[in-house]
Amino acid sequence: MSELSNPAFDGVKSEALVIREALAILDARYQNRQHPTEVFTSPDLVRDYLRLRMSGYEREVFAVLLLDSQHRLLSYEELFFGTIDAASVYPREVVKLVLAKNAAAVIFAHNHPSGYAEPSDADRRITERLKTALATIDVSTLDHLVVGHLDVVSFAERGWL
Repeated sequence: MSELSNPAFDGVKSEALVIREALAILDARYQNRQHPTEVFTSPDLVRDYLRLRMSGYEREVFAVLLLDSQHRLLSYEELFFGTIDAASVYPREVVKLVLAKNAAAVIFAHNHPSGYAEPSDADRRITERLKTALATIDVSTLDHLVVGHLDVVSFAERGWL
């Protein structure tokens, strides 16, 4: 049986199409300047957005959500890519991106391909370095979320920011 006529393959293909369409809808909703009520006003909204975007990755990806002063999404940028258990993050590159997009605030996110969303000590240290770097240019760090397969942990909810 060829891959093209395999019902299991058709199911995976259909699922991938649904996910791509859902991401397109989310991007349209959160990046649409004509609907200013579509803002990231709670960790739950961000959690849902990121779970859909990042939970299926097989390697670690570090992303930045760049927001305007009303917390509307300017851009979602996957900035650093790593291995199954680590990604190097460079504050200089984050600052350059923030300035290029003229962001007023950011939310950091990265996934744990293991599926276990508990932040590491290294996650906490890089978040503090990024927050300090961005504070020098008056950009707020609103949160850092770690995305597992089912759970998403918010640094803000834990009082770490």
